[in-house]
Amino acid sequence: MSSSGQQLMADSPACSSTDHSPLAKKRRLELAGGGGGMEAEAGGATSSSGSNNYENHDKAAGGVDISSKCESETTSERQLELCVSSSTSDTCVVSATAKRAEKQKEKQMQGSGDDVSTSSALEIEGSKSKRPEKRNYLDTTSEPQEEASSSGSTTNSSSNNNNNSVSSSNNSNCNRHLEGSSSSSSMAGNSAAAGGDIDESLYSRQLYVLGHDAMRRMANSDILVSGLGGLGLEIAKNVILGGVKSITLHDTATCGLHDLSSQFYLTEADIGKNRAEASCAQLAELNSYVRTLSHTGPLTEEFLRQFRVVVLTNSDAEEQQRIGKFAHENGIALIIAETRGLFAKVFCDFGENFTIYDQDGTQPVSTMIASITHDAQGVVTCLDETRHGFNDGDYVTFSEVQGMQELNGCQPLKITVLGPYTFSIGDTSKFSEYKSGGVATQVKMPKTISFKPLAQATEEPEFLISDFAKLDTPATLHLAFNALTCYRKAHNGALPRPWNEEDANSFLEVCRASSSSELDEKLVLQFAKICSGNTCPLDAAVGGIVAQEVLKACSGKFTPIFQWLYFDALECLPAEGVAEADAQPVGSRYDSQIAIFGKKFQDKLADAKWFIVGAGAIGCELLKNFGMLGLGAGKGQIFVTDMDLIEKSNLNRQFLFRPHDVQKPKSMTAADAIKRMNPEVNVTAYELRVGAETEKVFSEDFFGKLDGVANALDNVDARIYMDRKCIFNRIPLVETGTLGTLGNVQVIVPFATESYSSSQDPPEKSIPICTLKNFPNAIEHTLQWARDAFEGVFKQSAENAAQYIADPQFTERIAKLPGIQPLEILDSIKKALIDDKPKSFAHCVEWARLYWEDQYVNQIKQLLFNFPPDQITSSGQPFWSGPKRCPDPLVFDVNDPMHLDFIYAGANLRAEVYGIEQVRNRETIAELVQQVKVPEFKPRSGVKIETNEAAAAASANNFDDERRRQQLAHGLIVACSNLRAANYKIPPADRHKSKLIAGKIIPAIATTTSVLSGLAVLEVMKLIVGHRDLEKFKNGFANLALPFMAFSEPLPAAKNTYYGKEWTLWDRFEVTGELSLQEFLTYFEENEKLKITMLPSAPSDCRLPMSEVVRRVSKRRLESHERSLVFEICCNDVDGEDVEVPYVRYTLP
Repeated sequence: MSSSGQQLMADSPACSSTDHSPLAKKRRLELAGGGGGMEAEAGGATSSSGSNNYENHDKAAGGVDISSKCESETTSERQLELCVSSSTSDTCVVSATAKRAEKQKEKQMQGSGDDVSTSSALEIEGSKSKRPEKRNYLDTTSEPQEEASSSGSTTNSSSNNNNNSVSSSNNSNCNRHLEGSSSSSSMAGNSAAAGGDIDESLYSRQLYVLGHDAMRRMANSDILVSGLGGLGLEIAKNVILGGVKSITLHDTATCGLHDLSSQFYLTEADIGKNRAEASCAQLAELNSYVRTLSHTGPLTEEFLRQFRVVVLTNSDAEEQQRIGKFAHENGIALIIAETRGLFAKVFCDFGENFTIYDQDGTQPVSTMIASITHDAQGVVTCLDETRHGFNDGDYVTFSEVQGMQELNGCQPLKITVLGPYTFSIGDTSKFSEYKSGGVATQVKMPKTISFKPLAQATEEPEFLISDFAKLDTPATLHLAFNALTCYRKAHNGALPRPWNEEDANSFLEVCRASSSSELDEKLVLQFAKICSGNTCPLDAAVGGIVAQEVLKACSGKFTPIFQWLYFDALECLPAEGVAEADAQPVGSRYDSQIAIFGKKFQDKLADAKWFIVGAGAIGCELLKNFGMLGLGAGKGQIFVTDMDLIEKSNLNRQFLFRPHDVQKPKSMTAADAIKRMNPEVNVTAYELRVGAETEKVFSEDFFGKLDGVANALDNVDARIYMDRKCIFNRIPLVETGTLGTLGNVQVIVPFATESYSSSQDPPEKSIPICTLKNFPNAIEHTLQWARDAFEGVFKQSAENAAQYIADPQFTERIAKLPGIQPLEILDSIKKALIDDKPKSFAHCVEWARLYWEDQYVNQIKQLLFNFPPDQITSSGQPFWSGPKRCPDPLVFDVNDPMHLDFIYAGANLRAEVYGIEQVRNRETIAELVQQVKVPEFKPRSGVKIETNEAAAAASANNFDDERRRQQLAHGLIVACSNLRAANYKIPPADRHKSKLIAGKIIPAIATTTSVLSGLAVLEVMKLIVGHRDLEKFKNGFANLALPFMAFSEPLPAAKNTYYGKEWTLWDRFEVTGELSLQEFLTYFEENEKLKITMLPSAPSDCRLPMSEVVRRVSKRRLESHERSLVFEICCNDVDGEDVEVPYVRYTLP
């Protein structure tokens, strides 16, 4: 992994949840014409991260309203669609007679209630023959509103019936094949669309990527995915996990054996069935909030009108052009995606006026101001030479400016960057004179872009470069994909035969006839030889990219692909190529893959043994890709380990799990899911952490039988541990990580590349202690302060007291701590067990009230006593200026929800610590807190308050952070932080943003996981095929928000020398057999001419065997599974000079 990549985490631990079925409030969709309804909805939406997004201020700028097309579903009078809400995989088939449908229609016309609850939990779709012109938008009121009756209520009636609430008592999926369109639906319900409320327990990580506003727009969007091969399935999977309103799966093709190489929801039992219908039920299980339907009829214009986004993956050129023209003219976003062999293309057309509300998804930058000139240029200088971080052309707004009041809360101003510390905002000569202070904050402004229709874009292509080492490739592939249509027309729809020279040359002639410019003929010939094949990892990578484009089209969040993206992974092919005979189908599920790589490579895959470490989001994707490849389907094996249990928040990204799997082991559940997808693969699952404590299982013998390791970890320490294990055992490692829309892949090749640990990120910037204690100026400071307060009051003190009671040696151990720490710990124990021990819940409330007074009143008054608001420094400047914000003490108000939140959470947490019965009635707590007598504060003289970091750090105590596990703890930290923010006049943060910052949560989304996992497995395939040349491998980095992809050759391992011998981190000294310490030293002097000057912690008795040296130094016995020891040695050469040498592997007898 690159230096910048170590922060990219695969997954991050989440709060535990035992809620097995994701539920959201169900509300009626309100019919509204034009764009007004959406403006109201967007205007009332809350940004998830408090980002200064200006998306709701530009509605009149001619931008297209990209809120989803929520038009009513259409059915004929003979059709009846049945939907169910389910949290299990049970499936039932329901047959409904025409008479039953007619009765239901009569009920609708009579204005029967919206909610339909039956014993079989069926949602019955309304019958109508024509789509209404009006659109449905979210009604964000908390309760459903009754529709007014009118003579023209037929349209409303059918529309409302389309969104009937569904309840299920038996939690089963029910599908019904319909006449005519063969449309079915399952898993009724609808993410946030059920009224604007988003299930944060399910979408928590994704919300930190997209935000509430974007997800509400997605929840209003109807999506069509046409073509349910491997690529279409990947797209549909990721879109459903994302949480759109509905998705319709369209396909006219039936499942064949060739589909099983990448279509993981099809089995041999599905051969001959329609691919959309066969996949619908399992896709529906992924997200019960997304209505999932199948359609097997033609894609008529009337049918297409209902969708916000149309994705075509298996349409011929004629249909693409027809639908492309219709979609462009009707404001429907069109995405065309296709994979052929190891080649892929993506095309996007989001219309002539597509509005992007947030181009990159980054948090708006803020900077404190030192000065603003009063002239025509209006130069803003940042405080204390702090880089502002803005780019030329950004927009900013201002707050807290003293003097030049006209800037406070002004409309966003476009800036010109003059330098890293200065920028210009234009003429300020008509404003008041600037005095002091102020904060400039970046504003994300909407941007409108215009897409060319498909026909024009085909003739005038604009390419997004996916690999800067292949700048000329997109133009050739653009021609090749288009020429494939001509070739198939001339050959009765047939593709060029795998690795057939004659067909490849015929295809080349077609390309020559279509091109007026010079061709890369070698690339064209290679395209022809493998274009009939298909492989799952490429479908996964491209499917993730396309799914992200779908979400962009729905939400306006992030910059879309403009307009063509081409990609190839030809480096995966065997260096010697593939013989035509080896690429012929053999009647197996891997035939499509054999068409690319040949049968010999398929046999290598079957015999490979790989270890996947982690079964979270990336781990699930890696397992799926390995399983579909057939890795470990012969003499080989897939090993996977993960010690975590499944939580509800995992279901949004870890697609192998279902609601009924919550609290089950991840590794076991994932292994079972893969076996269902491909029963041929051999999978062994462990519920263990990788680390020193499990080396009895993951021993040298275990690693010795592996062909490689694929990491899917969520922390750097575990990554470094696995990196060292792979180096020691000299096996390849493929490292993958994601962070929101960012992700990277690093491949580590034995004896060739550097390791993961060869480069490291700089340490995370910490907040100065004096800032935390007394001078916060940002919400991040108050949240960290609140975390520290929680740790000290509710965690550390309680743990110390518990250890004092349970451990007789506790006092002796803490006495060895430096400074005054022993005294402080003993004092906290005395308070916890004697002085402050509560006897009733009323005492807990009293403690919370007095603690509130101390933190938000007394300490602030003491601070102002030491440094009055008008304090002047020795340089004549105001003390309270720049980053130092002058605080105000708060006045407790029982009617202030935030004040009572603190008392409620603090008192109940304290009661929990001491085993006192809790009170969850806020009114009771309000009555109790008003009875508390609060002593009057008197400031103390001689109290020293540190104002610089060095002095503050010298007296600080540090405690390790742990996860917040309880709702009360979250509530207390949020209240603590926001109350302190109120002291210092810092804008507060809502619970969602507070949890992100205080919990250090890693944002995550399924699309990024899919892309990076696909790219990682392509690197695994290169290793299995036998490549060792560095130029064949690709370290990859992606930012799907921009969008941006970059690939680079892995860096070679750094070389060192001694006595002219080159060595790298992959080299070592091998010493076999038991030697005494003296013999060990002599061995290096005689054999390597190296004098060992230092062996860590070596005892003075040189007669001891080396194994005994280790026992005495480490104070542990050697386990039976330990086959060797590692020694790091320092040496001098014959000239007495220090020389750097490899480590020693000492093999035990």
